[in-house]
Amino acid sequence: MPIRYFMGLRWWRTLALGVVASAALVAFSWHPAESGYRFQFPRDHFDHPQFQTEWWYYTGNLRAKNGHHFGFELTFFRQAGALPSDLLTTATWRPSEYYLAHLALSDIDGKQFFHTERLSRAGPGLAGASQHESRYWNGNWEVRWLQPLDGHQTLQAVADQLNLQLEITPEKAAIVNGQNGISRKGPLPGEASHYLSFTRLKAAGPLRWKGTEYQLSGTAWMDHEFFTEPADNRLAGWDWFAIQLNNNEELMLYRLRRSGGPANEQDRFSSGTYVDVNGQAHFLNSTQFVLTPEEQWRSPDSGKQYPVGWHLSVPSLQLDLSERTALKNQELFSHDRIAPNYWEGAVTYAGIMRNYPVTGVGYLEMTGYDGAMHLGSSPVR
Repeated sequence: MPIRYFMGLRWWRTLALGVVASAALVAFSWHPAESGYRFQFPRDHFDHPQFQTEWWYYTGNLRAKNGHHFGFELTFFRQAGALPSDLLTTATWRPSEYYLAHLALSDIDGKQFFHTERLSRAGPGLAGASQHESRYWNGNWEVRWLQPLDGHQTLQAVADQLNLQLEITPEKAAIVNGQNGISRKGPLPGEASHYLSFTRLKAAGPLRWKGTEYQLSGTAWMDHEFFTEPADNRLAGWDWFAIQLNNNEELMLYRLRRSGGPANEQDRFSSGTYVDVNGQAHFLNSTQFVLTPEEQWRSPDSGKQYPVGWHLSVPSLQLDLSERTALKNQELFSHDRIAPNYWEGAVTYAGIMRNYPVTGVGYLEMTGYDGAMHLGSSPVR
C-alpha cells in the first residue's frame, strides 16, 4: 500500500508549480477508483492514463550461492498533472506526466543500505510505461514483460557501484486486493485505489555490488496501484507488511493511522489479503488482524523512532507471527526534504500457523513517523 498510496500530494504539487508558475491551469477529469472496476489482463498490468497516479513496486529477498542475504526495492511512479493553457501542445517535452523511480539495496549480511532516486519527464523516450512496448522504465532502470500473458519479466537497475539484473517468473497469478475491485483507504469518495499484487515471484540473476559479483536467487513481491488523488483527510501514516511464508502462503496487511488519534490505534479502513496455497485471495478487514509494535529503533539521520519489530496475529488463520530485521537502518532519508523520510526494508518472520511452526521473508514499510502523511500535504507510495 505504501509510500505508494498517496504519492500525489505535496511533492508532486511542488514539482508542478515549478513548471506552471504564472499560467492558468487547465482542469482535467481523471477517473476515481470506484467499485465495480473490471480488470482485464494483460492490459491492466500496464499504464492507465485516465488515472492521475500509478506505480509498479518490486521488493524481494535474495541470497547468493554462499548464503549472503540481500533485499531490493525498485519502484516506478507515474504522476499526471494539469497543464497551463500555453503548454497544451504535442511537444516532445510536454510536462503533462512525471516519472519518478526509487532504487534501494539492503545488504543484510554486510550491514549496508543504499538508496537513490531519479525523476524524468517522458521526453524522447527517457521514461514511461507502455503496453505497446511491454515495459515501464526510467532511464536504464526497467522492467520488461517478455510474456505479458504469463507474467515472465526481466528487471534491470544500474547505479553507482550497483548493477542488478533479475529474471522474474510468477509462481502464482496476480490477485486483486480489497473488495469489488477497489482497496479502500477511507470513508470519502475516491479514497481508494485499484490494487494488484503478485505475491510470490521467483527471482534470479546477477548483482554487481561494490566490485563484487553475486549470483542471486530468491522470492520477490510486486504491487501495482492506480488511482486519482481524493480530497484531503486525516491520514497520518501507515504500516505495510508483505509476508511470504515457507508453507507457500502469503499475506499483505496494512495499518492506517489517523491524525489526532492514539499513536497505536488501527483505523477501521485498515485491511489485508491472505493468499492460500492455490493462489486464491481472501479479504481481511481491520477486525480480523492485530498488528502490535514492539522493538524500537531511532534513526541517526532523521532522529525519528521506528518500530522495526512487530507482533502479528490473524485469529481466523490461527496465525501468530513475530517480525524482525537484521538491518535496522533501512530508512530512506532525504536531506533536501523534497520527499518525506520513511522506513522500508527486508524483514523476516517466525511463528505458529495452525499449530505448526512457520518462517518467512518479506518487506515492511512505515510512513508518517517523521511528520503526518495526510492527503494533499504529503509526497509519497
